[in-house]
Amino acid sequence: MPAVVAHGAGDLRVETRPVPSPGPGEVAVSVRYGGVCGSDLHYWRHGAVGGFRLREPMVLGHEVSGVVHAVGDGVASVMPGTEVAVHPATPCRLCPQCRAERHNICANTAYLGSAARFPHVQGGFAGVLVVPQEQVLPLPTGLDLRLAAVAEPAAVAWHAVRRAGDVTGKRVLVTGAGPIGCLVVAALRVAGAAEVVAVDLHDAPLAVARAVGATVTVRVGTQAARSLADLRVDVAVESSGAAAAFTTCLHAVDRGGLVVGLGLLPPGDSPIAANLLITKEIQVVGSFRFSTEMAEVLDALADGSLPVDPVITAELPVERAGQAFELAADPARSCKVLVGF
Repeated sequence: MPAVVAHGAGDLRVETRPVPSPGPGEVAVSVRYGGVCGSDLHYWRHGAVGGFRLREPMVLGHEVSGVVHAVGDGVASVMPGTEVAVHPATPCRLCPQCRAERHNICANTAYLGSAARFPHVQGGFAGVLVVPQEQVLPLPTGLDLRLAAVAEPAAVAWHAVRRAGDVTGKRVLVTGAGPIGCLVVAALRVAGAAEVVAVDLHDAPLAVARAVGATVTVRVGTQAARSLADLRVDVAVESSGAAAAFTTCLHAVDRGGLVVGLGLLPPGDSPIAANLLITKEIQVVGSFRFSTEMAEVLDALADGSLPVDPVITAELPVERAGQAFELAADPARSCKVLVGF
């Protein structure tokens, strides 16, 4: 089977690997689509994501959908031929966070395509992927595999909106209109936000943000961007991972408002206007990955209430994975890029 493997910074290869077989309680999924994520790009470009550095070749990818290829002993929840999405996390289920049903912040989680532990957790950009049966979610009727490949990043966005609390009728700022930012915009509209302002460096992602529900879009460097501090929004979601954008959120949110930190800032200290946290009594919450939201997202994708099709801007076959990564790394030319298997 083909597999997209990162060997180090700038060293991405499409290799041939043996097809794995499922063990007891496991499911083998024949992967059809995989979405290229920012973390995949970091492993390809830099050989690391934050402090998680490649120490062995690793199959990338954690946003995948496909068809059940085979099942191991004891699996009764799905059968061969079932179309599924894959939840990429295997939490320990023993720590205080897991016992509190906050599996997404389990420190012992194994995540597909992650170098956080060694040996690394091999990812889903492969012809066949084997995972525990609990991580396989059958698709609702009417949902195709292409859209289902976006369920994982959409669940990240869904979780971030949940962290914001009730947004019904509220004005919300979203900084960063990459794939996650645009999915946050879509999730906010589903959750009832009255106005969503999206900000980005480029025009192309802002066009996607408008297509999924942004009521106002602002490009950084324009006169409108200089007025962001006067927005006085109820909630701001920072999805770009830039310290300057975090400060923009602190300025733009109204006194007593809420900022959700979603984009992963660089490791170490980050310069932000922290004085505003005090003088404006701003609440700040973090949002990391997701827990059980993926099932809700699949339902929202199936009934059409969560519009994600505009987010998918390209699809390339696995043989052209290198080109897919190059395209995904250029926000002026792409939003979410899928690799087809």
